[in-house]
Amino acid sequence: MKTKPFFAAIVFLSMVCASNASAQVDESPNPTAEPPKVLLLVHQEFRFGKAGQRRKLEVAVSRACEHLNVPNDWIDLESISGPPEALFFDPFDSFDQVDTAFTGWGRIFAAHLELARIQQEIKALVTSERTIIAVRRDDLGYRPQSIDLSKARFLRVLEVRLNPGHESDFVEAFRILSAAYEKINADTPWVVYQVDVGMPSPAFLVVVPLRALKQNGDLLNWRKSLREAEGEDSAHQTEQIAREAYASTESNLYVISPETSHVSKDFAEGDPEFWSPKRFPAPKPPTGKDAKP
Repeated sequence: MKTKPFFAAIVFLSMVCASNASAQVDESPNPTAEPPKVLLLVHQEFRFGKAGQRRKLEVAVSRACEHLNVPNDWIDLESISGPPEALFFDPFDSFDQVDTAFTGWGRIFAAHLELARIQQEIKALVTSERTIIAVRRDDLGYRPQSIDLSKARFLRVLEVRLNPGHESDFVEAFRILSAAYEKINADTPWVVYQVDVGMPSPAFLVVVPLRALKQNGDLLNWRKSLREAEGEDSAHQTEQIAREAYASTESNLYVISPETSHVSKDFAEGDPEFWSPKRFPAPKPPTGKDAKP
């Protein structure tokens, strides 16, 4: 869903932080499920009516990769808001690892022709694709070290595109917001990424993992509390920055699909019932006297 730049940051953050019940914080988060240093996002839209077929193919890819030494993990997300699309959330430690993964997938598809065929079937369903690579900004965000992606069920993603020369204004605005969150002890952390390729520069992504979708609290009361925590001067400053610095913003909500994702064993141990549910074999067709006419 698209929002006016003036209200984008405040409205986005208030929607995800108004309810403590939807917070995604752990006292001891899974260290293998922290926000990645380098994030690769792939947006894909598909031919109308082919969502079910695409899902079956992605499940087949995920199952096949359980038995292969693939070069990277991914979390598959399906859009709840905005245009119908899939969003692949691929975590990496470095750009070198991204390069290694691209090379590694070429070898895997060359050695496993059935997997390559399935991948080609998926590609045939894609009507548009956009790839973004972004780097985590450790100087921004709100309690990002407390995020445990293995506990997340939804992701809310805010894309902020800035007017040239306003990167420092964005940084200042989000530092003010982070400080205000600390003052009210908000219980929903978020992490900020700076886009390296895939969007017009300068651009940032704000990622908020959520455990559940629940009714938000009174938005006006929450915004009032945040404004009081910021102070009038800081609140006016962030509004001024939004007016002058933001070229466009878009906020969308996604649900995580574990069946079409591929994560490490250590990552899955953060919530094995969600990421590694017991799979029962398909029932065998009846034979002999058990067969019905």
